[in-house]
Amino acid sequence: MRKWNFCAGPAVISEAVLEEVKSELLEFKKIGASIMEISHRSKTFMEVAEQAKNDLVDILKIPKNYDVLFLQGGATHQFSMVPYNFGHSNGQADYVLSGTWSKKAIAEASKITKVNIIASSETKNFSYAPDPKDWRVNQNSAYVHYCPNETIQGVAIHEPPDINKPIISDASSVILSEPLDVNKFSLIYAGAQKNIGPAGLTIVIINRDFMELGNQQIPNILKYSEHSSSNSMLNTPPTFAWYMAGKVFKWIKQCGGLEYFREQNHAKASKLYEFVDKSSFYSNHVDIKNRSIMNVTFFLENDQLDTAFLLEAEKNGFLNLKGHRSVGGMRASIYNALPLEGVEELIKFMTYFESNNG
Repeated sequence: MRKWNFCAGPAVISEAVLEEVKSELLEFKKIGASIMEISHRSKTFMEVAEQAKNDLVDILKIPKNYDVLFLQGGATHQFSMVPYNFGHSNGQADYVLSGTWSKKAIAEASKITKVNIIASSETKNFSYAPDPKDWRVNQNSAYVHYCPNETIQGVAIHEPPDINKPIISDASSVILSEPLDVNKFSLIYAGAQKNIGPAGLTIVIINRDFMELGNQQIPNILKYSEHSSSNSMLNTPPTFAWYMAGKVFKWIKQCGGLEYFREQNHAKASKLYEFVDKSSFYSNHVDIKNRSIMNVTFFLENDQLDTAFLLEAEKNGFLNLKGHRSVGGMRASIYNALPLEGVEELIKFMTYFESNNG
């Protein structure tokens, strides 16, 4: 029996998608084999791949001067691939430090190019995100990199910065949660395992003119331009994850697109934050204006009850509520495939636990 899954990633996938994949798992479209067992260059898979790409372009309204790449290695691979491609042009790049994932991106980029940390909230334990108006952008930097949603701290920058520089975004945990103006970015990358599909796939949306500025002295496997010219098949791509992503894109369109999910996701987050704010038993430590819509962190007033809370939660059908080991507490990740009902049931459980332990 499936339970309410609040995992930060790999995350919950729509049951409708899973049922459809289940029905096709042994044999795909009467070809005599599973989609996992055929060549990525076969006509059958090429059609699946192209349809998935076209649906993503449609969902996000991606302009024609951008390409969409389906790559391996997760967002962590992009931490080095980005500076390898673009850090050479000016010998430096600007990074915003707003949480654990941007800190990891900075650590990797620092091995490749000079990194300027142009804003940071680390001294306040990443309890807020630096306002883009306060970023100290360097005139000679090659690009500005930031993470709009930090899954571990539950911190978000809700609006893209208005900066006359190439902007690169690690959108792993927020992509497809609501409409996005792709034109404001030179490059967007996102690991799939939140709102796109299973782990193993990374989506890169890149401005073609920006892509042409990439370093030509690095190995081909690291060049966005090489992946683009080979239609993301420079090497064997993660075919099953790509196929499943296509199923998720169809499901998003059938539900009503990103406007629908914006409404649903904001409703889920608002309900949960409102409950936490009214309680003296639970608390959230993030500035209200920077609270994540995808990852709601909360802490019990008495952390000695954390273990009991998690054990009882799982017993009652609520999975993966433990906060990241680096920050403790609890975290409810409420991605697209987690319905409003799941949040409402969680609130009922939290009310019950408070009444018995408060």
